Amino acid sequence: MKSVVITGSARGFGYEMSKCFREEGFHVVLCDVSKENLEQAKKELEQLSSPGEVLSYVVDVTKEEQIQKMVSSVIERLGSIDIWINNAGVNQPNQKLWELDEKTIDRLLDIDLKGAILGVKTIMPIMIKQKKGQIYNVEGHGSNNAVITGLSLYGTAKRAITYFTDALAHEVEENNLPICIGKITPGIMITNFIATSLGDGEKIELDEKTKNVYNILGDYPDVIAKFMVKKIIHNQKNHVKFTWLTNRKAAWRFMTSGFHKRDFFSK
Repeated sequence: MKSVVITGSARGFGYEMSKCFREEGFHVVLCDVSKENLEQAKKELEQLSSPGEVLSYVVDVTKEEQIQKMVSSVIERLGSIDIWINNAGVNQPNQKLWELDEKTIDRLLDIDLKGAILGVKTIMPIMIKQKKGQIYNVEGHGSNNAVITGLSLYGTAKRAITYFTDALAHEVEENNLPICIGKITPGIMITNFIATSLGDGEKIELDEKTKNVYNILGDYPDVIAKFMVKKIIHNQKNHVKFTWLTNRKAAWRFMTSGFHKRDFFSK
């Protein structure tokens, strides 16, 4: 039976992917900084009918020793890690670049960029040794070079994730390794993430223009997770990109928005 590790999986997109993998019969490893959220997520997943195990670990992805400790425990319990998804991330306060303090800059870059790098650094030797594995990094605003005031630092981190993933896929190919590297591009997800910064509940006030765009282009994470997990399960190629909100889909949403009105923010 295969296993999957997803960082930042106690809620939101990470949790919904974990749920889908669980329903597909995988061993699921939850990883997050919130013990309370992890316990709730683990309890809910264990109620689903599946022969696989559900493991959970309180891990700060910016601390290499914590990631290594989790990986060692998972290998001891399950024997292997087949899929690793770097999903953990935090949003930026709605501030201009020059208004951000050093603590905020460090925290955002450490979680959104360094965390993924440390995850790859830790899991790659394991997958090379077991001669199999898949690694996916989650893209976001900035990955496509889009620029919005108030998301510049977050976009910088996600643009770096795109390059980092491409470089990793290239190195895997150059060294003829039996590992698949890919990017997950979920588009706009309607979760607590978009309205809070730095993962600590600091509220972000969204203007009406932004809400309108989110209403047109956004989707709940469970819908996107089902699409992504199906793609991942059947993937056998290196250097792939799975995109939910394609340009064609976005254009269609705008064209038909007058007929199909949605309001995620009145609920």
